[in-house]
Parts: sequence; structure tokens; C-alpha cells
Amino acid sequence: MGNASAVPATDSIQTALADAAALLDARPEAALAQAEAILRRARRLPPAELLIGQALRRLGKPKAALARLAPLARQHPSVPAILWELAQAAQDAGDQRQAIAALESLTRQQPGVPGGWFLLAGLLRTVGRDGDAWRADLSGVHAASRDRDLLAAAMAMNEGRLDDAAALLTARADRLPDDPAGIRLMGEVQWRRGDMNAALAHVERAVALAPGFDLARDFLIRLLLQNNRLNEALAHAEILARSPIHNPGYDLIRASVLVRLGDQDAARSIYESLLADRPDQPQVWQNLGHALKTLGRQADAVHAYRQAVTHRPTMGEAWWSLANLKTVKLDADDLATMERALETLARDGQTEGEDVFHLHFSLGKAQEDRKADEAAFRHYDAGNRLRRAMIRHDAGEFSAEVAATATTFSAPFIAAMCDGGCPAPDPIFIVGLPRAGSTLVEQILASHSQVEGTMELPEMMMIASRLQSRVDEGEFADFAAMAASLTPADRRRLGEEYVEQTRVHRQSGKPRFIDKMPNNWQHVGLIKLILPNASIIDARRHPMGCCFSGWKQHFARGQAFTYDLTDIGLYYRDYVALMAAYDAAAPGRVHRVIYEQMVADTPGEVDRLLAYLGLDFEAACLSFWQTDRAVRTASSEQVRQPIYTGGVDHWRRFEPWLAPLADALGPIAHSYPDLPPR
Repeated sequence: MGNASAVPATDSIQTALADAAALLDARPEAALAQAEAILRRARRLPPAELLIGQALRRLGKPKAALARLAPLARQHPSVPAILWELAQAAQDAGDQRQAIAALESLTRQQPGVPGGWFLLAGLLRTVGRDGDAWRADLSGVHAASRDRDLLAAAMAMNEGRLDDAAALLTARADRLPDDPAGIRLMGEVQWRRGDMNAALAHVERAVALAPGFDLARDFLIRLLLQNNRLNEALAHAEILARSPIHNPGYDLIRASVLVRLGDQDAARSIYESLLADRPDQPQVWQNLGHALKTLGRQADAVHAYRQAVTHRPTMGEAWWSLANLKTVKLDADDLATMERALETLARDGQTEGEDVFHLHFSLGKAQEDRKADEAAFRHYDAGNRLRRAMIRHDAGEFSAEVAATATTFSAPFIAAMCDGGCPAPDPIFIVGLPRAGSTLVEQILASHSQVEGTMELPEMMMIASRLQSRVDEGEFADFAAMAASLTPADRRRLGEEYVEQTRVHRQSGKPRFIDKMPNNWQHVGLIKLILPNASIIDARRHPMGCCFSGWKQHFARGQAFTYDLTDIGLYYRDYVALMAAYDAAAPGRVHRVIYEQMVADTPGEVDRLLAYLGLDFEAACLSFWQTDRAVRTASSEQVRQPIYTGGVDHWRRFEPWLAPLADALGPIAHSYPDLPPR
């Protein structure tokens, strides 16, 4: 009996172990005492030894914990709980070697547990085993892809149930606060909700926790691009390109960042490398064509685009890229191939997609080059109707916004707001409508030794959009109230933000630079508020010629007003009205370049232009086509040759079909370049 009573009952031991385990997090000292008492009753009991190690670690005694856990792991090398605790104790004690060994054993036994992989990755990185760490992060992500909670949250997100997805992820974060996969998914939920700041914060944290989480870094790059944080995007793209899991898509996203930064040559090199490995990639051929066109290598660009349509004859954007070179004329064989491509798409049930409308624009240009004007107009009209159906543009709503802007920036308002803003004279804004000659003006000025040509920069539009959001969110009754609230310090801060954000595009060290974003005509008042010494040039072209040229041009993005003749005519009227209002409120602040006058008297107009900018005359401005620089707009080839006169009255060939445009323009079409009587 005496010996029997000395052996504790199994049920009582299990109960004691469970009680001790329950105390671990809140009262580790009590858990330690109970575990030691159990060991006195049942020596070398593994669960009690594990509890002692767990309690010691929680009490901040990792070395003591390690002394208990290491021999336990040697005796029971296949128990995951022991290996997990040993790894954490060794990590806390600074013994990375033992922690890594424990985690490597654990992840071999339980490869489907993400936490082990992520902890292993962090430890491997501390000892310089970066490649192995990267693979461990990737294994952790792969394991997390089977997590039921994450799968449920992802399904809810994809079905548009964003609140449900967020609730699932929040509950999961309470249990696993440092889980990279859950944090990245919450970032995507926030992005879909429209909360960009929260999205960025979550995805940046996911990448910080698991630097080898390639899909999270890829998503982060795309978010940074959306926020125009180009240098950060490039830094992450360079890291992603070094992933041990080679993915050509990562090279493509790095190339896209380089394109946004204006480094076309580096992007070209990436595309050529990808094609050397696999030449049957039409999308990469097309991207290469874009880079080569921007660099002025027209013959090589033509070859790249033709390779794209050879590999995929229905690739409408590549056909349009060929046609859009302006100096290239598509022949009868091209016409036949494009017509067959439309038939192929129709047989496949594709009658409205991007390939279809691109092919119509391309066929329009091909027929126009052949002087088959009616057929050309028919294709242009078909392409525009398809494109217009895909976008939102409310001409009446836009006109109301423009009228409100004109009312805001009155002469008394401008006089009252004379102080403030960033005094930097660096920026030269070229505004107007697309296809109005702004690229020609840019190329002339970029040929001057004191002026750097950049590209169409989005920074001013982003600042304006951010200010407008304060109105939309109810902080101010209208834009006028918001603008009036800006203190001199506010305006200086915004101007300095613009100068700093655009610095990434300035490579030459020249004192002045060009921002050729045509749509900035909507923001001339704001520009002068925050950058009072900036120069603004309004590039203007005959309304019929400018609007028709814009209507038959498919733009890669934006310009939603160009896909309907009435819409674009009304837009031109709004533009003229706002610029006239600003001229009256602040005479002489904007310099106007009339395209037809620039063509007729280039030296005189260039002289006037340089005088407005306070620049000495330089002969290079008259031989602008010899200036070697990247040009991304639709006029890239035209500005690489002397002044082109053929486009001045080109629209008259199509006048029989342009009545809707003429009606929308009204008297503006007849009084140009003067304004019609009020």
C-alpha cells in the first residue's frame, strides 16, 4: 500500500498539468511552482519539464529555460511543442545556432505551420543566411495559403463583403498579431475600401515582418506607384528582382517603375533580356516598342511592335502603337490582317474589348493615310463609341466645376492671397488640351541650356485632388472656402511639396524644368497660389483641329472627354472660358502660344516665349529636333523633325462629319484665335 500511494494517479497529474498550463501567461511564477511540484511527484515527466521551460522563458530567464529544454528536445526530438519552445528560448538567450536547428527540425516535421517558417526566416537573416531566410518566408506564405481563416477572409473580400473580411482578419490578428499573411490581406481589404494610408501601413508592415514575402512586396510596389512614391517603389522592385524564386513578372514590374522614373534605357535592357530567354512574348515586345519609341529609336520600335502582332495578330494595342508612330503608314497587308483580327475576335464573342477598339483606331489611321477619309472616320467613330461606353465623363458636371473654379480665382481673391507659397522659380508648366502643340513647345524649351524637359508629371493634379477631397468629405462647403482657408504657410508647404516630389524627375541639374501635364489648365489658380514664381504656358491650337486630333487619338490613360465629339467640344469651351477668366483676373501671368503662329513664325514665337521666361535666346531652340531626349507623348516622332505644317488644316478633310463638334464649340470655332464676343 505504501508503494502504491507514492505513485500519483494519472488523472490527478493531468489535472495538475492543465492547471499549471492555464497559469502560464498570467502567472508564470505560479505555473513554475506547480510544475516543479509535479516533478517531485513524477520525476522526469516530459510535460512538466516543458512547463518549467515555458515558465522560465516567460519570467525572463531564457538561459535557465534553455538548460531545461535542450536535454528534453534531445530525448524527444519529434515533439513539435518542445522544439517550438526550445527555439524561442534559444532565440531569447542569443543562441541563434540552437534556435535555427530547432526550427529547421520543427518545419521539417510540420511544414504546414506558418509561424515556424517566419520565425526561422528571421533567425536565418540575423546570421547572414539571406537566401535561406527568403525561402523560409516563402514557405511560410505557402503554408498560410491553406489557413481556413485566411481563406474565408479572402473569399469574403473577393465577393465584395469587405466588412466581413475585415472582421475575420481583426479576430485573427488578436490571436496572431504579427502574422505577415493576415496583415497583407488586411492591407488589400483597406485598399479596396479606398483607405490608401491604411493599406500602405499594413502592407509595409507585412514586408517588414517577412522580407521574403514576394507577393506582399509586389503589392506594395503597386501601391507606391499609385501614390507616385517612385524612388521607394524602385528600391522594393530591385529587391524583388533578386528573389530566389525567379519570376519574370518581377522584372516587368521593375521595368515599369523605371519607365515611370524616365529611365527608358534601363527598362529597354530588361525587356531585351526577357526576350532573349523567351522571344514569344507579345506583351514584352510591345513594352520594348514603347521604350524604344520614347528613346527615338523608331526603326527598332517598329520591329518590336511588328514582333508583337506577329505573335498575337489580335493584339490591338500593338497595332495602335504602330499606327500611332504617325510617321509609319500601315499597308494593304496590314489592313487585311487587322480586319481578320476583328473577325477572329468577333467569332470568339469579343466585340467590345480593348483589342477591338484599338483595332478600330488603327484601321482608322491606316485608312486616313490612304486618304479613304469616310472609311477612316467610320473606324474612328466605332473605336470612340466603344471606348466612351467604358468610361465615365459628365460634361455638365465638369462645366459646373470649371465655372466654380473661375469664380473662386477672381481678381480680388488673387490680390487678397498675394503672400505665401514657395518662391522657387524652377517649374515651367505647359498646359492646354492634348494634341495642341504642347510637346513641340516642350521640345523647343528643353533644347535650352537652362531648361530640363521631364514628362507629364502628376504631382500638381494629386495635390489638387487631395485638396478637393477635403471639400468632398465635408470639411468645407465648397472649393472656394477651402482655397480661402489656406494660410501663407500652408501654401508654402504645398509648393515645397511639389518641388520636392518632382525632384526625382530632374537629372541634369539645370535650374528650370518643364511639367507638361496638359490638364493642369484646370489648376492655374492653384499653381500661382502655391508657386507664385512658376511660369505657365498655354499651348493652344485651332479648336476644330485640336479637338478632332484628340478624338481620333486613343490615349493610354485619362482624357475621358476625348471619346465623343460633343464632349470634347464642350471641354474645349470650358478650357477657353477658364483661361479667359484667369487672364482677366491676373493679366500677363500666363503666356499663350498659338500653334498656327508657332508654325508660321517659329523664330518670332520662340523669341517671345523665351522673353516671357526671362531666358536668353539660344539657337538650339530653333533646331529643337536635334535635341536627344526621351519623349513619351503621341507627338514623339513629330518633334524629332523640323516644324511640321501638314497638320494645321488637316481636319478640313473630315469636316463633312464634324457637325457635332462644330455645334458644341459654337462661336469659339469661328473667332479663333480671338475670343468670341461675350
